[in-house]
Amino acid sequence: MFYRQMGRIPHKRHTAFRKDDGSLFREQVMGTKGFSGTQSILYHHHMPTEVVKTTLIGKYLPEYEEQCPLKHRHLMTNNIEKNGDALKARQYLLGNEDLLIGTGNITGPMNNYYRNGDGDEMIYIHYGNGKIETMFGTITYRPGDYVIIPIGTIYRFIPDNSEKTKALFIESFSQITTPRRYRNEYGQLLEHSPFCERDIRGPEKLETFDEKGEFEVITKTRGYLHSHILNHHPLDVVGWDGYLYPWVFNIEDFEPITGRVHQPPPVHQTFEGHNFVVCSFVPRLFDYHPEAIPAPYTHSNVNSDELLYYVEGNFMSRKGVNIESITLHPSGIPHGPHPGTTEASIGKKETLELAVMIDTFRPLKVVNQAKAIEDEKYMFTWV
Repeated sequence: MFYRQMGRIPHKRHTAFRKDDGSLFREQVMGTKGFSGTQSILYHHHMPTEVVKTTLIGKYLPEYEEQCPLKHRHLMTNNIEKNGDALKARQYLLGNEDLLIGTGNITGPMNNYYRNGDGDEMIYIHYGNGKIETMFGTITYRPGDYVIIPIGTIYRFIPDNSEKTKALFIESFSQITTPRRYRNEYGQLLEHSPFCERDIRGPEKLETFDEKGEFEVITKTRGYLHSHILNHHPLDVVGWDGYLYPWVFNIEDFEPITGRVHQPPPVHQTFEGHNFVVCSFVPRLFDYHPEAIPAPYTHSNVNSDELLYYVEGNFMSRKGVNIESITLHPSGIPHGPHPGTTEASIGKKETLELAVMIDTFRPLKVVNQAKAIEDEKYMFTWV
């Protein structure tokens, strides 16, 4: 990410920065890869280490189903009844050693604060509006937003009172970034990238709370949830600068790459993490060769599993898949358009589909609870 600064900071880092009463603001260096990755420096009213109580809450990692016959899967997430705040509403559906994937029906604000100490989080907002209060400042969100929250960021998710927020989330055990091939040696997004820095927004307002009292921060790390009680408000930052902070990219700002014949899925890539990529399928013109077949060709994911979350429109290569559905096409067997969709696509000029794709380079495992919302007949819908 590119450099940003918010609030008040001293002229030089690691130097005395004092309040009006002469006491020091507390400097916190927050960085990745042992001080050699991206980092930011934050200045607090209170020491971030002032914790008065710790409690182990319990395990958070999901349990996966035992090995079953290899097959394509269809999960109907609109049938999930679980809801609550942005942490309690999370329903894990799939995962592996690199990431966890699920959805959430967010129906209320978080009464405590939260941070993921195991990795970055990506929250795709399917529908709903609201705000996310973070130690770096407040972000407002709307439908279509990808919200990327770096590891260790303390935040609180607050949906608008009048509506539910439906979100697809990824909990990554690595840093989530823009695709390397779209960045130059200085980190700037290149001219042929399907989006640029103008399309990315960070925190919009730095709200500072200089309050004493007991505030709970739920920390997720090492496979467990932990409760930390601070003796001050966790969002007490007066200023910060650097390259590490929450940021947002809206799927509407992704500029699709098209060609004379069908383009492969990598042209839709939007983000990447260790052993996975995230792609955006957006409304776009179809291929313009006079004999082009717009529907994707049957293909084998030799080295990756392919997951699709259906957001909006009519996905031209699929039948019987609804909005809010997730399909999983695992490596080892081929997949492709449903019968009749290839022929029906010929001659069409555009598609209005909207979907998020996650390709993983290690097999995804299905969480036990996901079977309750599975369409067991999906594997046989190509017959």
